[in-house]
Amino acid sequence: MLLTLGVHAQDTGPKEDATGVPKDQGTILQLQIFLDKHLFGPGKLDGAVGEFTYKAVVNYNYATGHRDIYNWQHVLAAAAKEVPVMYASFKIRPDLMQHINPELPEKPEEQVKFPAMAYRSIVELVAERFHTDETFLAKLNPDKKMESLKVGDSVVVPNIRSFRIEEVKPLASYKADPVLSKNTIVIDTTERIAVVYGPGEKFLAAFPITPGKPEFIPVGNWSVKTILNTPTFRYDKQFLEAGVRGEEAYQLPPGPNSPVGIIWCGISKSGIGLHGTASPRTIGRSRSAGCVRFANWDAIRLPTLIRPGSPVIVR
Repeated sequence: MLLTLGVHAQDTGPKEDATGVPKDQGTILQLQIFLDKHLFGPGKLDGAVGEFTYKAVVNYNYATGHRDIYNWQHVLAAAAKEVPVMYASFKIRPDLMQHINPELPEKPEEQVKFPAMAYRSIVELVAERFHTDETFLAKLNPDKKMESLKVGDSVVVPNIRSFRIEEVKPLASYKADPVLSKNTIVIDTTERIAVVYGPGEKFLAAFPITPGKPEFIPVGNWSVKTILNTPTFRYDKQFLEAGVRGEEAYQLPPGPNSPVGIIWCGISKSGIGLHGTASPRTIGRSRSAGCVRFANWDAIRLPTLIRPGSPVIVR
């Protein structure tokens, strides 16, 4: 039987018996970068121990065979060795401006007039690029006005392998693979974690998610049917709220600010998919209709782990 976490439901923070939980921002960020690199998503990188950083430590310990899954010493030691530098400097390049449009409206009926659902600001692009949010970027750069960033400016960012929007190939699709299609993804809607297993229940990865509303969650066994970069999205307010297709809908253009983000992984349950998001800071909190949302920086890694034919277990 496949397991997720091996811990209690609603495991929302460090236990009293958790050993070695750090307090300082640098050590926590170092840990988060390490976990992110090893596909145990801690949520956004922010130098603070929250629900998903805690769950990522538990998952890492479980996956690497440490019996005391609440002991942080193993992963802290590994992080200190592998991530000696927690911060980097990023210079804003001219070519990135093609992915930014401050004029992108909020209303779907107006968004359809635009060629892409681009980032609305430089700081939004930089935050998603380095797996963090605008608040933490401002904290790392107290001498800069984030809303006034321009080409040529340099900002301090987490030292992570960046999510590069310019490398996302438009409309690229991913075919079945003799190795990856054998991997299974388990969507744990209670823990709000997606876990990927290889054959023999080898624990490969775990990412924070936003599951659908309880009444729309497609509990059961399914399979991956399609994986596609930069999809368009049919925005149907009635379907999103009530699960029934409405007469009025808008076909939104692709882009990082699309409601489905930069990738769509459709499953055998009609209309349901695993996909990115326009709001990474809300992962794990707000609800979607029936689909499963990942931060774009996690969603783009799905084709390296699963492919059409992969089993999908929703519970």
